[in-house]
Amino acid sequence: MAFAASRPYEPYVPNDADTVLAQESSRKLGRLLGKAQNEAVRVQVLSNDGAEPVVTLPAPALGLLLRILGEMAQGNAVTLVPHHAELTTQQAADALNVSRPHFIKLLERGVVPFRRVGTHRRVLFRDVAAYKRHVEAESEAALERLAALSQELRLDDTGDED
Repeated sequence: MAFAASRPYEPYVPNDADTVLAQESSRKLGRLLGKAQNEAVRVQVLSNDGAEPVVTLPAPALGLLLRILGEMAQGNAVTLVPHHAELTTQQAADALNVSRPHFIKLLERGVVPFRRVGTHRRVLFRDVAAYKRHVEAESEAALERLAALSQELRLDDTGDED
């Protein structure tokens, strides 16, 4: 775990070997999650030096691990961020997949709360996540309105040409 400890919040981009291992691991661990049904799961870990500790994982932790492995299996970069973590504006912009200048405009308009540390802005990950959920909900609602409007327009068009 040296990577995670030395570079927190940095995305890990899996190489080809990691992608293959993640695919295999997620298949095997996925079977455990199906059986767990919100109960703790005992997993035996075999290391290269022969150690075989048994680890008990909460079912939600196994679910998170499976999500991480699923993303890695697709070759996607993965970052694990605690909900209470403070992010730089660049990290927050990256999390939202927007430019840093655009994100700063959101901060200046009061859309996402922030605090200043000297001349720098810091945002809580939970606030960035809440904003992202809000934007996704608005997009979903707009798509539903468009679909309803599309259905309405098709109903009015009977296709009769007299």
